[in-house]
Amino acid sequence: MPTALTLSGSIRTGSYNRMLQAHVGQKLEAAGIAVTALDLGDFDMPIFNEDLEPDNVPEAAVRLAELWRSHDIVFIASPEYNGGVSPLMVNTLAWVSRQRPSPFRHAIFGIGGVSSGKYGTIWALSHLRESLTKVGALVVPTLLGIGPASEAFDEAGAPVEPAIIRKVEQLIEELTHFSRGR
Repeated sequence: MPTALTLSGSIRTGSYNRMLQAHVGQKLEAAGIAVTALDLGDFDMPIFNEDLEPDNVPEAAVRLAELWRSHDIVFIASPEYNGGVSPLMVNTLAWVSRQRPSPFRHAIFGIGGVSSGKYGTIWALSHLRESLTKVGALVVPTLLGIGPASEAFDEAGAPVEPAIIRKVEQLIEELTHFSRGR
């Protein structure tokens, strides 16, 4: 059975990006994918600093890299901070990218995000796509930018806008179609 890993670049309580992570995870499960949902708050890592290598690489970075290597799909829900990716996501990618063998060469990546603005993390997602591509990840075409956050989800955590519902379906189709686990 194909496997997916989902995570969010936000760990705050009530995060819309964690809500998106859960929703995409449910849709992947409905498509026959075994999903592991991660909370990056469970992976304590200092701010990336090359002086810590090679003797002081956080065990959390090694565990995360192994999780990424062992799953066929990785979905990242990323908030947007000042037009870019969240500091948590930047630090996570910095540490994980230093692990060998590359944790980006097996899984198919999907990205999405929710923000309070009407552009729905499009700038951050473009930056995230570029960063992932530069480290060798294959990212599916659909960018799932959702905004404004306060109007995006119903009480069950599902998107309410028909165009977003279709984009989620398209993202799931791309992830499952291109997954190496199929």
